[in-house]
Amino acid sequence: MPTSPFTTLLICLIFAETVTSAEPLIITEQLVHLRHSGDREWATFPEQAQGKELLLRFKAESNSGETALFLRQQDVKQTWNIELNGKIQGKLVRQEQDQQLLIPVPPETLKTGVNELRIYQSGKITPDDIRVGEIVLLTDPASEFLSESQLSIKVTDKETKQGIPCRITIVNAEGTLVVSSAESDEHQAVRTGVVYTRDGKTQVELPAGEYTVYAGRGFEYGVDQQHLILKKGDKKKVELEIGREVDTSGYVSCDTHIHTLTHSGHGDCSLEERLLTLAGEQIEFPIATDHNKQINYEPLAQELKVRQYFTPVIGNEVTTKWGHFNVFPVREEGPIPDYQLPAWDEIFESILTTTDVQAVILNHARDIHSNYRPFGPKNHLSLTGENLDGWRLKANAMELINSGATQTDFMQLYHDWFGMLNRGVFLTPVGCSDSHDVSRYIVGQSRTYIQSDAQDPGKIDPSQTIQNFVDGKVLVSYGLLTQMKVNSRYGPGELVPQAKECTVSLTVSGPSWVNAAQIQLYANGQLIRSEQIKSRECGGVKWQGNWQVKLPSHDCFLVAVATGPGVSAPYWQFAKPYQPASPEFESQVVGSTGAVWIDVDGDGKNTTAFEYAERLVKQHAEDLNTLLKQLDGYDQAVVMQVASLLKARGLEPFDPKLTKALRETSKTVQLGFALYGEAWRASQIARRTN
Repeated sequence: MPTSPFTTLLICLIFAETVTSAEPLIITEQLVHLRHSGDREWATFPEQAQGKELLLRFKAESNSGETALFLRQQDVKQTWNIELNGKIQGKLVRQEQDQQLLIPVPPETLKTGVNELRIYQSGKITPDDIRVGEIVLLTDPASEFLSESQLSIKVTDKETKQGIPCRITIVNAEGTLVVSSAESDEHQAVRTGVVYTRDGKTQVELPAGEYTVYAGRGFEYGVDQQHLILKKGDKKKVELEIGREVDTSGYVSCDTHIHTLTHSGHGDCSLEERLLTLAGEQIEFPIATDHNKQINYEPLAQELKVRQYFTPVIGNEVTTKWGHFNVFPVREEGPIPDYQLPAWDEIFESILTTTDVQAVILNHARDIHSNYRPFGPKNHLSLTGENLDGWRLKANAMELINSGATQTDFMQLYHDWFGMLNRGVFLTPVGCSDSHDVSRYIVGQSRTYIQSDAQDPGKIDPSQTIQNFVDGKVLVSYGLLTQMKVNSRYGPGELVPQAKECTVSLTVSGPSWVNAAQIQLYANGQLIRSEQIKSRECGGVKWQGNWQVKLPSHDCFLVAVATGPGVSAPYWQFAKPYQPASPEFESQVVGSTGAVWIDVDGDGKNTTAFEYAERLVKQHAEDLNTLLKQLDGYDQAVVMQVASLLKARGLEPFDPKLTKALRETSKTVQLGFALYGEAWRASQIARRTN
């Protein structure tokens, strides 16, 4: 029976003339689309793959010495084996970016005559659309192939003219990350096409070819580049210069979610490599958060001579069956929170009684781990911040953008956060990377800017900075920075006193290699104003504006969110969603503020939508019509909290009594109850079907 094209892609036998030892053998010039099973992962791929696996047969001679396979891969997320004549020689790299791969072939692996190369998915089979191909069998060892030319690279700071920690990216004419001879050591962290260097200097050997070399240093810096052609025997020098383009005065850059292979046991970044990447991406206040471990970066940072670039803090990702929680500061030799407890009450008690802990972050609340999704509709009602199991969240911060685990709809976690704030659960918004890798997920790609007076990144005051974080004096950055001042004075984490109207001053900033497209302003989670941005192409301020904002008749919070097209350039490429909700995805840069609270009623505190709703229900619980009429002066956030409280009292959203009474209310009240009702119905369906 002939083999189906959907079970195995069989490239016809390549009966090339037997090659001499000096000539590489082209096994295939094509890139092939593979998917083992299931629906396509991304809409950018055809609905039908060319095959489940790649099977190539070619003629060669047996090899008495080491040779190598040279190939290209794209969009690899799962495990794919590379097998030659029935023996596994290696695996594709789990990396979405377009990159080259060099696989050594030991002596006596090849045989004279027909050989068989197979690339196939292994382990747990999860839909994974990949492209792989352009495969060449080298006839010399990989080291000889890589040593055809030599490139010395030097990157300096525009202002100081001195070497600077940075990320160097090398691609070929197709934009593919290239293999080189470079290896990680105490001076640099290396992956295919990427070198993080602590002083801006590196030397690499490369095959002859056409290349572009980029240098950058994370979000705040520009990118310099140089194109060159290397011939066999060339020894060339490249000098690049980068400078700061984004003004972050008054803030320090923080990544609250950082891992190492050394201590977390997965990913690929050693502890030494992690410290070099932190310096290279300009993370000034890194929080070490390996799983259920408390790791001190300080001694090794001193040894590697990068301590002056950041002030490290010891933290812990408390990894439980019921969610993951980053906590800090903690002590290296101090007690570790009990991560095996059965419910939130016990887990938070253990966390909050751990020595020194001030910050407790709910991580990636929309992701599923251990078959539990903290903010999934089965467990959580987003609009009103309700836990449907009766569990109380005692965190004081929440990840909104995790660049290692992005959402298909990046605003979903913002809406979750808005619901929690309206419920009276005050959570600092967080941007972080969750990076376990040197380059697959870039450390600090999403980050949190914390208010700080520090001028020297090596001498940040941890106590004051952590307190500002807990107080919500932060900005969330994923390629943009959005800042807000209300009435020329008040920023995130602060309370604006006795305001009926206010002037909101907004600034959107970013490097020259990022564009901004839109700025939006939310009050109590409701969009109240939006404007398109014609982004400036230079680095720095992309847009500024002053908006006069009419406030509701009660306290509220304001949050500004700027967006633009995501980064696809190889030197800082954004990852696709970690657990996608759709094959359709459009990457975006995001910059948002923390919440600025407005004391409209003048009582000296920030009264939440839930508190207003609670007062109204207590006053008018026995007179539904009067209660609903009273809501005419409140926004949708308060209306939905009232709907939630009535449901808790036994009056469900679609009760005929409630439906009848709503006919006499305003459109705002009707819409608020309708939105809550639909969300409540969806949660009930989720609880029944899961």
